[in-house]
Amino acid sequence: MFTRSFFIISCLYGIISGVVLALFLKLIEKITGDKVYTLLLNVDYIPFINRYHFSEIVEVIFHLIISILLTGILWIFICYRKITDRKDRILFCFAACLIIGALLYPTTAFSDRTPPLLSMSSLTYWLIGHMVYGLILGISLSKIKAY
Repeated sequence: MFTRSFFIISCLYGIISGVVLALFLKLIEKITGDKVYTLLLNVDYIPFINRYHFSEIVEVIFHLIISILLTGILWIFICYRKITDRKDRILFCFAACLIIGALLYPTTAFSDRTPPLLSMSSLTYWLIGHMVYGLILGISLSKIKAY
C-alpha cells in the first residue's frame, strides 16, 4: 500500500487541495476581515511550537504538510474499506473534511489573533472552505484506482 504512487498521490492531491483551501480563506479574510486564514495557519495552541513566531510561508508549509498527511490517511481508509464508487469517495472525503473543520474551529478560542469562537460568519466561511477542500480532495481521489 505504501508505494511510490501512494506518496505521489498524497503529496500532489494534498498540496492542490491545501493550496485551494488556503487561498480561499485568505481571500475571505481579505474581503471580510474575518480572521479565518489566520486561524488556518495558527499554531498558538500547539505546545512548544507556540513559543516561536514563524513567517507566513513556514505556516503555509505546516498547513500543507498536514494536508498531505490527511490525504494519505483518507486514501488508506478508502483502500482499506474498498470504497470504489466515485460518488461514495467524494461523499466520504467531503464529510470527513467537514467534520475535521468543525472539530478544529474551536481552537480559535486559544488565540487572540483568530476569530471569536462565536463568530457565525467566521464559522460559516471556515466550514465552507473545508467543504470545498473535501470536495476537491474527493474528486481527485475518485479518479484513481484503489489497491
